[in-house]
Amino acid sequence: MKTEKKEAPVIFNSISEVHSFLGLPKPLHPLVSLVDFGAVETSLRKLPPAYIFNFYKISYTRKFQGKMKYGQNYYDFDEGGMIFISPNQLLACIEANSNFKGYTLLLHPDFIRNYPLGKKIQEYGFFLYSVNEALHLSETELQTIVSVFENIEKELTTTIDDVSQDVMVSYIEVLLNYSNRFYKRQFITRKAASDDLLEQMEMLLSNYFNSKTSLIQGLPTVQHLAEQLHVSPSYLSDMLRSLTGQNTQQHIHNKLIEKAKEILSTSNVTVAEVAYQLGFEHPQSFNKIFKNKTNVSPLEFRASFN
Repeated sequence: MKTEKKEAPVIFNSISEVHSFLGLPKPLHPLVSLVDFGAVETSLRKLPPAYIFNFYKISYTRKFQGKMKYGQNYYDFDEGGMIFISPNQLLACIEANSNFKGYTLLLHPDFIRNYPLGKKIQEYGFFLYSVNEALHLSETELQTIVSVFENIEKELTTTIDDVSQDVMVSYIEVLLNYSNRFYKRQFITRKAASDDLLEQMEMLLSNYFNSKTSLIQGLPTVQHLAEQLHVSPSYLSDMLRSLTGQNTQQHIHNKLIEKAKEILSTSNVTVAEVAYQLGFEHPQSFNKIFKNKTNVSPLEFRASFN
């Protein structure tokens, strides 16, 4: 029986290659380009089933018909949405019947390499979110984002001078900072959905330790929790910070300490056995985390109950 051969993703190493593939004119700058979806709607369907860009991709779409999936839930968003893709991330082709408008900014890392943004861009967590965790914009936010895209477009068509790159990088940073602000707003306005996600995560952690899964699989990881909740690790941590001020790893440690206190105060098992039950390979690591969180050692905590 023959197995179907999976087609390897197409890798685009330069922005010029994308323009050529889509039948577009050469980019005005080899390291940065702004593509108007409305002008190339037919060409976008030529994209392969799977492809990889070796540069950043920031896309805004409007007039999206239907629903967008956000985490585990579906929401209607007719105002518009944005997605942020880092270099070397695998992408899926747009469906043939898709009908939307908007912009895509293609940004090669070399364009910002000698600027502070070259390092700072890695701190924007939304570049690690999956596509279904898109940034959904209100009408006012949409106007702000579109105006920044329009400024970038104007600068690209302006005669290059000594400050052209400085201005372009500034506009790109403004675009990212507005996006960061709007994502934080989205966490707040999605409070009901976020609270539900927090509740599910707390339940997952409780079941993990109570069922002694930790004894078999070790300490729960951020990646494991994110997979169970169907969100990206970065999104999960950012959502938790917006709700509680703590990231996912801190929540894991909190639940860990809570379970450790329960065992220490209700049983006579040794501290080493407690550590192994919770998934630690070395009791010393457990002792260190416990003392950092409680200011007392596990033995001192147990002694306080006698």
